[in-house]
Amino acid sequence: MARVKTGSYRRQHHKKVLKFTKGQFGTRHRLFRRANEAMLKSMWYAYRDRRTRKRDLRRLWIARINAAARLNGTTYSRLMHAIKKANIALNRKVLADLAVRQPEVFSAIIQKAQAG
Repeated sequence: MARVKTGSYRRQHHKKVLKFTKGQFGTRHRLFRRANEAMLKSMWYAYRDRRTRKRDLRRLWIARINAAARLNGTTYSRLMHAIKKANIALNRKVLADLAVRQPEVFSAIIQKAQAG
C-alpha cells in the first residue's frame, strides 16, 4: 500500500485560510498556523455573537419603549400589560421603532391600550 500524499489540497486550504484572515494584524494574516488560529477564533466569535445580537437588540428595544412610555406617564411593564389586555399585536421591535420615529403614533397606541 502506498501512502496518500496531501497533493494540491494543502496549498488550497492554506490560501483559503490566509484569504479569510486578510486584514488581520501582523502574523495573523501572514503565517498559516497563526492565521488558522485567528480564523477559528473569529468564526467562534461570529457564531456566539449572532445569538448575543438578538439579546442586545431586545434590550435596546425595551429601553426605548420604556423611555417613551415614561414620557407618556406610564412604565414599560404597565404598558406591555395594557397592550396584551387590549389585544394589540405589535412586537417590541415595531413599538421601539414607533417610539423613536413617530412618537405621536406611539402615544396614540398607549391611549388605545389604556382605554381598552
